[in-house]
Amino acid sequence: MTIDKTFDPAAIEAKWYAHWESTGAFRPERPNAEPYTIVNPPPNVTGSLHIGHALDNTLQDILIRHARLQGKDALWVVGMDHAGIATQMVVERQMALKQQKRTDFTRDEFVAKVWEWKEESGGEITGQLRRLGCSMDWENERFTMDEGFSKAVIKVFVDLYNQGLLYRDKRLVNWDPGLKTAISDLEVETREINGKFWHFHYPLEDGSGHISVATTRPETMLADMAVAVNPSDERYAHLVCKKVRLPITGRLIPIVTDEHADPELGSGAVKITPGHDFNDFEVGKRAGFKPADMLNMLDAEARVVQTADGLIPADYLGMDRFDARKKVVEAIEAAGLLERIEDRVIQTPYGDRSAQVIEPWLTDQWYVDAETLAKPAIEAVRSGAIDIVPKSWEKTYFNWMENIQPWCVSRQLWWGHQIPAWFASDGTCYVAEDETGAQALAGEGVALTRDPDVLDTWFSSALWPFGTLGWPDQTSELQRHYPNDVLISGFDILFFWDARMAMQGIHFMKEVPWKTLYLHGLVRAADGSKMSKSKGNTVDPLGLIDQYGADALRFFMAAMESQGRDIKMDESRVAGYRNFATKLWNAARFAQSNGIGGSHSISAPKAELAVNRWIIGEVVETVEKLNKAFAEFRFDGMADAIYHFVWDQFCDWYLELIKPAFVDGEKQDMDAESQRVAGWVLDQILVMLHPFMPFVTEELWHALADPAQPRAYDLIHAKWPEPAADVDAEAKAEVEWLIRLVGEVRTAKNELGIAPGAKMDAFVRDASPATQARIARQQSALARLARLDSVTPGDAPEGGSVQLVVDEATFVLPLAGVIDLDAERARISKAIEAATKEAASLAGRLSNAAFVEKAKPEAVEKARADHAEKTAEAERLSAALARLG
Repeated sequence: MTIDKTFDPAAIEAKWYAHWESTGAFRPERPNAEPYTIVNPPPNVTGSLHIGHALDNTLQDILIRHARLQGKDALWVVGMDHAGIATQMVVERQMALKQQKRTDFTRDEFVAKVWEWKEESGGEITGQLRRLGCSMDWENERFTMDEGFSKAVIKVFVDLYNQGLLYRDKRLVNWDPGLKTAISDLEVETREINGKFWHFHYPLEDGSGHISVATTRPETMLADMAVAVNPSDERYAHLVCKKVRLPITGRLIPIVTDEHADPELGSGAVKITPGHDFNDFEVGKRAGFKPADMLNMLDAEARVVQTADGLIPADYLGMDRFDARKKVVEAIEAAGLLERIEDRVIQTPYGDRSAQVIEPWLTDQWYVDAETLAKPAIEAVRSGAIDIVPKSWEKTYFNWMENIQPWCVSRQLWWGHQIPAWFASDGTCYVAEDETGAQALAGEGVALTRDPDVLDTWFSSALWPFGTLGWPDQTSELQRHYPNDVLISGFDILFFWDARMAMQGIHFMKEVPWKTLYLHGLVRAADGSKMSKSKGNTVDPLGLIDQYGADALRFFMAAMESQGRDIKMDESRVAGYRNFATKLWNAARFAQSNGIGGSHSISAPKAELAVNRWIIGEVVETVEKLNKAFAEFRFDGMADAIYHFVWDQFCDWYLELIKPAFVDGEKQDMDAESQRVAGWVLDQILVMLHPFMPFVTEELWHALADPAQPRAYDLIHAKWPEPAADVDAEAKAEVEWLIRLVGEVRTAKNELGIAPGAKMDAFVRDASPATQARIARQQSALARLARLDSVTPGDAPEGGSVQLVVDEATFVLPLAGVIDLDAERARISKAIEAATKEAASLAGRLSNAAFVEKAKPEAVEKARADHAEKTAEAERLSAALARLG
């Protein structure tokens, strides 16, 4: 098939993805091959592809396609998360448009409506992942609420409960009053708001004075249970163990000591509300308050309710927390106990979906003993059973895991895995995999009511590496593909997902879930700021695919992914990689027009010409670079190796060097050896580049085949290059010498304003016999590429000239009749003076501490870049002036 003149990504992407999927290309039958497994972080069923997904999935697909090319039984597990809160919110919003509420229906009716929505509208992201080129095992797509996976979730809950590793407890949680459920830390976003710091006087019980406390949440004083001072704070030593009488409620509360109180902050005394503040909860426990005795003053909607001691005045009951705040401040002021009010910027937690201020709330919830489960997961990283890449994340991992808190796994929702716990009327709890099992535990005649709560979605997704493979059934897939080989993850879910997978995998499978955990950074806006819808700086990956093609976006992600660093979005670079694909396309068109086709050979062909022996060696070295980069998970190194080989060595030099000459205006045929070698090299390029740019490479793989002898298999199932050849040092040295010489001639012409096509003569001094032999062998190439009509040993004629030093030899190019030498010297000298002056000016700005410290970071960075550019320009021009004889 003739390759089209214009490269059009859209025309080939849909065609090849549909072909791969319909032919089962993503899961070839390789029962005897080495297994290779990655599980995809399951996107929310409500989700759509964002730029972070594009990075995460591109990196995974590169590894999977590479493993497939290596002949491995490559499995990329795909599926979706039921996304409890997000999905329930979507469905409830749709119901609201019809003036309906969730509570208008029974639980089963509502859940049925969610399933209906899932089948009709959920899973949009799966089509978008296909557009990115993700070669996932769609035939075995999983869902965290499907029957098999749900079986695993319920079994894990029951087993952990029976092992004493899961229990019900009263503790503080992040409570979302809008959604009326506990939420995880990941679902809490902290915002800076302009608030106030109120300073109150709490009178001492004996009337001898008062103690001053400060708070950003005055309403919580209705449930205060103590005042804490630092044990080393001598100002309050005489007050410890005394009591203060709270304004409004009249409650007597003790003054206790605790390191939490900072003598340097405010008065050094802190009001303690254990039921409504995470720090206070811990202080309260240390002070001897049991969670069951801690006072709660709010309901699920964050309205004031009576505390257990009944001391809140009736006119506060039922008030919204913020209305109660105003009323408390007014009452304190009226009592003459308001010391002062400070304006403060306050870090305030908000629910990321409800946009409601989160309330620390004391409730009965289900908890996992994460501390016990974390110990083997910590040891797995210490021993090297799990290799975290980059290593710099290990310290963060250990720090969190060694200080891990009980994990709250219950949520007050209807959509999700309902907790398998049943309660008798006396509060006794029975945990079993089904109601029959619970009834058997309770005994006949005991009426049971099931816990209405569901499990946190992170609880179910923590089972993803083995639950998707059939566990608890001992399937052949589980035996073959667990543990997985690698997990690719954003560092931001290291604790919420990755660490929990490690804990659950080791506990239930007695093996780590994956051998390598690769943590990548965030994709940020071009200025380095975090992307957010509110800032309007998000980038739609599908829009980039529409404009530049999926291959260009994928290559950008790989090229920019550097271990331990975030990625700055740069659309111009995406466009640049579209140009890279176009350059390959045009190289393939050139090859086809010169009788070069697919080689049908894995081994390197025999070659006599230096240029062909050189390019074979370049393939060998590029494969070695890629193999090393893959082994070290250096995606930027992979992209750099293949990019420079394709663009520089192959397209810019090799194809130019083997291009047929014209004799008397007639194009000559390319020699047969170069046709064979070029065809083989092009095949190796397509295979090496395929994991990064699957669409254009698959298209060219088939397009370059002889119509009479089509490819026996698709590129996706080709074999990773093993050239079985050595680098020919002699050929490498000769061609690199040729490239340097041609490059020096072209640079000199450009600097002197000489037309690139202008023919010139050259004279060479001090050339060794080896260089003289190279000149003789490469005369044709020098004439075509450097436009040197002759290269003559000896001195050049008298007059102006440009001198080029390449290795031991000096090449002199006479300039008589080519340029005005005096005028050129003057021009270059003037340009040197201007560049030097500008570099000095920029150096002065950069040496000014006030500029560096106070200017915008991007302005400082630009000044540094401009200084480096002008300094380099002055050096380059000085070298050009020195070359003029």
